Amino acid sequence: MTYNELWRSLTHAYDAGEAKAIVRYVLEVRFGMSVADVYSDKVTHLAADDSRELHEIMRRLGNSEPVQYVLGSACFDGRSYGVKPGVLIPRPETEELCAWLRESASPGAHILDIGTGSGCIAITAALDVEGAAVEAWDLYDVALDVARDNAGKLGAKVHFVKQDALNPPHETSCRDIIVSNPPYVCMHEKAAMERNVLDYEPHSALFVPDDDPLIFYRSIARYAANALRRGGMLLYEINPLYHAEFTAMLRDTGFGCVESRNDCFGKTRFVRATKQDTACLA
Repeated sequence: MTYNELWRSLTHAYDAGEAKAIVRYVLEVRFGMSVADVYSDKVTHLAADDSRELHEIMRRLGNSEPVQYVLGSACFDGRSYGVKPGVLIPRPETEELCAWLRESASPGAHILDIGTGSGCIAITAALDVEGAAVEAWDLYDVALDVARDNAGKLGAKVHFVKQDALNPPHETSCRDIIVSNPPYVCMHEKAAMERNVLDYEPHSALFVPDDDPLIFYRSIARYAANALRRGGMLLYEINPLYHAEFTAMLRDTGFGCVESRNDCFGKTRFVRATKQDTACLA
């Protein structure tokens, strides 16, 4: 099949622009083709074994399986992370949370990532914050195995712990920064989501009950109120629909300074709260 035939075979599942990008990504990552190779249809000259592999890849993509699961990897903040079913695929928006984390962290900071998934936030912190001591929690063994493997391949020193975010330990003044991108999509939002997310990515890493959308945020904030040192920071990726309720919860939990940032799509996606007495709201 030619490049045009390949991407057109995916248009039942993706719009044309996304279908083209997915096929180019596959041909580059798995078969080492440059953009010039793609557009000159070198795909038609693949060896027999490669052609069979490409056929199987296209079959899986045609069933709306995410390309990251098909290839077993995802790019995040300039690095390649292993991913597989059962582990949430890192999102570009979360790179912006990591950028704010880098701005917020001092050299040697003690950083905790709650709900680490593939380990992308914790590993980014370990590699990009000088002298950071990084710990990462997740409840699921499949995520911890993938995160440990990613840390090893990328040369990041992270201490991974199996821990339920809804039942954290009681710890006092031991962290400088706590960061989390917990489940935050409400069940009623399912109808607007794409099949490649709903049918393949772990619902445990995505969804929260409609009647308690802040369940993870509240538990983590209560833990952080004790575990953070004075002046320590709590950074979250949030559901923009509940920004007002979320910031009110943080103030009620004892965080005096709450700041918000929009993501690249203009949605209020990130919040930073500081453990201090002086109140400020941005």
